Amino acid sequence: MLGASNAVAAGMMMSASFGLLVQGCGGIESVLGGWSSTQRTAGGSIVGLFFILGAKLILEKHEDAMAFGNMSSLSAKKLVLVVFVMTLHSFSEGVGIGVSFAGNNDLGVFISLSLAVHNVPEGLAVALVMIPRGVGVLDTALWAVFTSLPQPLMAVPAFRFVDHFEPLLPVGLGFAAGAMLVVAVVELLPDAIKDTNPALVLSITAVSFGIMGMIQWEINGVI
Repeated sequence: MLGASNAVAAGMMMSASFGLLVQGCGGIESVLGGWSSTQRTAGGSIVGLFFILGAKLILEKHEDAMAFGNMSSLSAKKLVLVVFVMTLHSFSEGVGIGVSFAGNNDLGVFISLSLAVHNVPEGLAVALVMIPRGVGVLDTALWAVFTSLPQPLMAVPAFRFVDHFEPLLPVGLGFAAGAMLVVAVVELLPDAIKDTNPALVLSITAVSFGIMGMIQWEINGVI
């Protein structure tokens, strides 16, 4: 059960990362300091990758403090990383909402509704990591909601100061993509392979990746 849940969550997070990279590279084409949107997205993803690897090292140094309840320190560390990266990427999505409303009200409504639907599978990815590790259903639901709170919080300042936020959006999307990709590949997939047959893990991950990709395509044509 735990291995399969990790595989599903990893596939969904990898697909979401790919969608964010596509959005960052294909969105705003303005040049910032000589950097194109694609270059800003790539740079942000590299920073996000190393940021999460650094956070992982810090958490590993404080593993004893991470253990709580009947949960091992290893499980607690993974929960912290997953909740952290899912919350982190909501910041860039919030900026996207604010920027879209600044450009066109109808577009803003569409983007907001798209992200609202998109939050459902992302919340499921959080639940698939938390519930098999003993977190209660209510607590899991609250944490899933928490990971999306930055969206409205960032939408307002992004709308008010769109000229400042718009050029930085590809960087934020890339950062979130790199961070999620690290957690999926370095944390969740190895755990899934330990608990479940590797061939089955790859199959589950591929199906999960594909389903999440189709959801993104159906919602807003990301892919």
